[in-house]
Amino acid sequence: METQNKFVHIDISNATISDIIPEWFWPKLVLQKVLTVDISSNNLQGTIPNVSSTYVSTFMNLGSNQFEGSIPLFLRNYAILDLSKNKFSNTLSFLCEDDAISIQIHLDISYNQLSGDIPDCWKQMNSLVYLDLSHNNFSGKIPTSMGWLLDLQALLLRNNNLVEGIPFSINNCTELIMLDLSENKLSGPIPDWIGTIEELHILSFGKNQFFGSLPTTVCCLRNIQLLDLSLNNLSGKIPKCINNLTSMTETTYFASHAYELKNGDHILKTYDLNAWLTWKGSKRMFMNNGLERLKNIDLSSNHFSEDIPVEIEKLCELISLNLSRNNLIGKIPSNIGNLTKLETLDLSRNQFVGSIPSSLAQIYGLSVLDLSHNHLSGKILTSTQLQSFSTSSYEDNLDLCGPPLEKCSEGESPQEPNIEVDEDKYSFLNKDFFISMAFGFVVSFWIVFGSILFKRSWRHAYFKFLNNLEDILHVKIALFARLLKLRD
Repeated sequence: METQNKFVHIDISNATISDIIPEWFWPKLVLQKVLTVDISSNNLQGTIPNVSSTYVSTFMNLGSNQFEGSIPLFLRNYAILDLSKNKFSNTLSFLCEDDAISIQIHLDISYNQLSGDIPDCWKQMNSLVYLDLSHNNFSGKIPTSMGWLLDLQALLLRNNNLVEGIPFSINNCTELIMLDLSENKLSGPIPDWIGTIEELHILSFGKNQFFGSLPTTVCCLRNIQLLDLSLNNLSGKIPKCINNLTSMTETTYFASHAYELKNGDHILKTYDLNAWLTWKGSKRMFMNNGLERLKNIDLSSNHFSEDIPVEIEKLCELISLNLSRNNLIGKIPSNIGNLTKLETLDLSRNQFVGSIPSSLAQIYGLSVLDLSHNHLSGKILTSTQLQSFSTSSYEDNLDLCGPPLEKCSEGESPQEPNIEVDEDKYSFLNKDFFISMAFGFVVSFWIVFGSILFKRSWRHAYFKFLNNLEDILHVKIALFARLLKLRD
């Protein structure tokens, strides 16, 4: 390749090459004005020198190698740049070296070792459609200039150390299909304007420090298919308008949002959206094809309270529902069996009471069920798939019985759960009662006898009453004694 000239495309991807790139390679790319370079998925190593160039190229994919050091400035001249899954370090300063308008439409620097603040120079990169900075060590705030990325369809900042809230300017990014800010240290309330980004299909804010109630504007996200707000400090009610999430109430399919770079009719590279989800108890990444039919709500590990809104029964297209580890109360909605496409349902570690709804047995495709650590009671329906789950799915519901748990007593019917009462707190004859009784006696005594002692007219009347009472008793006793003698 060192002696070859006049080539415009290089593709040695997935070639199992394990070596250091020779020094002549990078200047030759610039000199020959190579349009597309794909050397991804090898074991190539070393640093990349900064080659002086103003030539705009189309495509550079260095992903899934072992490159390290700083990212050189000349790589900014590629419209599609994939540096993911390497060992690049230091900062993203190469993006802001000058005020030149960038032509990049796709920038993926995920899974590296970059650190420091994310630079606030995105205004000059307003052609970006896809931006992935996830799985690095970035800190500081989300830059407000990201609000200038008006064509942006995917923003992934997952698994960094970003702090504070989501800047208001992000509401300008109305073309967003995917917004993944999970696994950071973001805080504050979830902004009301989130409902204005109506094209969102994937919204992932999990494992942050968001607090406050869930804004009802979330219900405006009619295209949402993956909603992950787990592992935060959210509280209050689950909004009743949840049945407005149209894509979860109707049969719809996730549109293909693959990014294609073409040379004429020839597709050079295709990029799929991907999302990390807790699926059937384990963390998995789903690519575009796997996302097409997957519809998921995860509100687990928060502080949501009160009842599950019955409107949730309308989300008949849901595949996965996780409301575990909250403070939800009341009964499980009786028609939860309307969610016939559910494959996983986790309502564990709440305060649910009553019996397990019979409609739950109608969800024939249910493969993961967890109702443990609640206050459910009564008998588990027999002759259904509910017996196919392990005892761990029902454990710590003290008044629940029937297979796979212990057998119920003969003729036993559903009953309300036993609720332990703190006897010291509610006992009638406790310490507080006796103190109150003694205080009341002292006050009553001085109200009555204090008045007699200090008011002369009351005192005279009182003693006159006692004298009259004495005379009456004396007469009554004398008459009673005389009657006894006459009977004898």
